[in-house]
Amino acid sequence: MIQTFFAHETAIIDDACYIGEDTKIWHFSHIMSRCRIGERCNIGQNVVISPEVTLGMNVKVQNNVSIYTGVTCADDVFLGPSCVFTNVTNPRSAINRRGHYSKTHVGKGATIGANATIVCGHDIGAYAFIGAGAVVTKTIPAYALVVGNPAKQIGWMSIYGHRLTFDDDGIAICPESKEKYKLTNQHITKI
Repeated sequence: MIQTFFAHETAIIDDACYIGEDTKIWHFSHIMSRCRIGERCNIGQNVVISPEVTLGMNVKVQNNVSIYTGVTCADDVFLGPSCVFTNVTNPRSAINRRGHYSKTHVGKGATIGANATIVCGHDIGAYAFIGAGAVVTKTIPAYALVVGNPAKQIGWMSIYGHRLTFDDDGIAICPESKEKYKLTNQHITKI
């Protein structure tokens, strides 16, 4: 079988992984068994991806990120440097909780900033933007901008990653793409 992805010689890739075409895995990263990594992903230096994690296509994982069993990321997700996911809500060293992992799904196009922590069992909506250092302790809606510890929503973001400002009719325009968004009952739709 011809390898269609790049892995640095120091990367460790366990058996029974699927790694998509044109994906790059950099120095000292460990891809554990039964992971599924889509096409055109970039896995930075010193990344750990635990068993059975799924990453969609074009996912960018920056250096020093830990992605634990129970996490799935849709296409085009950005995981900032040193962000971390948890997978057990009440860990104890002396008590084995393997097999009791909570699931977390990161929606298409979402961004998780540097040093953010995502507490397990809380999904992140499509195109949401988690600020650097935020601690996510609840589910985050699509397009939401959240910051702080615990993370609190302070606004909305466009698909292009710009903060949206809504007029009196609940309409906002992305300054880069010129796409329009409508805010209705704390729910965003692209129009």
